[in-house]
This record gives sequence, C-alpha cells and structure tokens, in this order.
Amino acid sequence: MKWTKQLLLSVVMGLLVVAAKAQSWKADDVVGTWLTADKSGQIYIYKSGDKYFGKIKSGNKKEQLDVNNPDKTRRKDPLIGLVILKNFTFNDNEWKDGTIYDPNNGKTYSCIMSLTNKNTLKIRGYIGFSWIGRTEVWGRVD
Repeated sequence: MKWTKQLLLSVVMGLLVVAAKAQSWKADDVVGTWLTADKSGQIYIYKSGDKYFGKIKSGNKKEQLDVNNPDKTRRKDPLIGLVILKNFTFNDNEWKDGTIYDPNNGKTYSCIMSLTNKNTLKIRGYIGFSWIGRTEVWGRVD
C-alpha cells in the first residue's frame, strides 16, 4: 500500500511539473519593474516598437556613474536611466536576441530572458553559446 501512495504522489508531482512548464506567456508579461538578484537595483522593462528594453530605475551602489564603460566619453553618464537590456524579441515563451550590459564590468553580453512564473524572471547572459554564461533570477517589484 505504501508504494501505491508513493507512485500516486510521483505521478501527481510529475503532472504539476509538466503543467508549470506548459505555462504560456504573452509578450508583454515581462513588462514592469524587477529587483536584481543581488538586490542592488531595480530594472524597468518596457516595450518600444516590437522590441523590449530595460533601464536602471534605481540602485544602491556607491558609485552612481557608468565608470566602467569601455567608451571613456560615457563614464560620467548616470547609471539611473541607463538602458542595460536592449532589442529583445518574444518567441517561444522567451525574450531572445537581445543584449545585457553589466555596468559592474562595462561588458555587454548576448542574453535570453524567460519567466518561471509571473513574478520570477530568469536572465541568462552569455558569450557565443547560451550554455556558456551566467543566469540570474530577478523578482517582480509591486
């Protein structure tokens, strides 16, 4: 009898996982304000034309200028308002073909974004291939 309960529980859990993965998102579901993984800033994601962008809305870093920008003429630009997510398109439940700029090191990476639920956004920055990179999880700000 015990193995029957375990089998039933396994089947139910499996169905829940499949149902969660089957979540279908609309393109504009990503729009809103998100708290970064390290909680150092908020990023506002918005739509312009048919593409998605994100800019720094607020932050708690001591240095509020883009001091690591590879373009020396931009190093006095404020971080607040800086567009760090650029040119994403929505396809197959993901926002793809965009880039993310990391003001901590001044580098720009290819990027994919996906929602795991309406309040959790996975951001994957990478060089070359998406499996060579880093993923962060951001939370939606009310």
